Amino acid sequence: MKEFLDFLELLKGKKLYVQTHNFPDPDAIASAFGLKELLSHFGITSTMCYVGRIDKLSTKKMTMLFNIDLCPYEELKNEMTDESLVICVDSQKQGGNILDTICQEVAAIDHHPTFVPVEYQYSDIRMTGSCATLIAEYYKKLNVPMSSDVATALLYGMKMDTLNFTRGVTELDIEMFAFLHPIINEDKMACLERNTMEMKDLKAYGAAIENIELFGTTGFARIPFACPDAMIAMVSDFICAVEEVDTVVIYSYREDGIKFSVRSINSEINVGELTNKALEKVGNGGGHDSMAGGFIPVANKELLGNSPDRSIRQYFFKAWDELYAM
Repeated sequence: MKEFLDFLELLKGKKLYVQTHNFPDPDAIASAFGLKELLSHFGITSTMCYVGRIDKLSTKKMTMLFNIDLCPYEELKNEMTDESLVICVDSQKQGGNILDTICQEVAAIDHHPTFVPVEYQYSDIRMTGSCATLIAEYYKKLNVPMSSDVATALLYGMKMDTLNFTRGVTELDIEMFAFLHPIINEDKMACLERNTMEMKDLKAYGAAIENIELFGTTGFARIPFACPDAMIAMVSDFICAVEEVDTVVIYSYREDGIKFSVRSINSEINVGELTNKALEKVGNGGGHDSMAGGFIPVANKELLGNSPDRSIRQYFFKAWDELYAM
């Protein structure tokens, strides 16, 4: 922790932002919240920020239940300068899902693989089930007191990103579960885990089910309307649970482009690597070996031609062949 404590000395007196990835999910929100409170313990003031919307019931509940003041970039951009500092959490600069602001990205705390290397004054990038796990470890190793709200938020973020500890779990995730669980507010956790869907969410599931096409054990499904990132991820988890499917590519057509969520239970492929390769010429993508995301900006949509669905499948199959063909 000495490197982290030395880094904190550089932050004192500076205008500091804690930035999540765009359209933050529970893990990103919990990580930002936990880090902000940790920094406050050391006398460092920060502002949590994001790009996109907080439009999923689970994330709305979190911000309300714990009184998390997460500010949209549009409300902050006029006050940001090139001397302002940013710590990226649950994301990395040039990671494809975070806005590159005018500020200096001085640190990254993340659990995703790095596809575009960036030098930071401080970085902690480790492959764990969730970013919240890393933030929890800071509290434990530094022996910093933790409120029940922070503990509950972090554990909820961990549970959501690991699909209730069934996906991508490491020994550190289990260790931090044991550390956090005695501190959480069980009533608030129960509140978060009840009624996690709204009626409008069912339309996304229905669209994916109606449009899914199966090629061997790989499924492709489009959602022909704008859908939040977290909802697309939930749909991809749902489809990947079907017995005949081991890999799924779900994508939503939105005003700003096409958003992807990719899942796989096939241990022979890495969907983070696959998605990065598939979209490298038309957008960006990346993630873990079993779960990934990607995006094609609207300016590049014309590159998909007259049959965008077919082009998307071709990009992924070509990447599959280049990476995994024997």
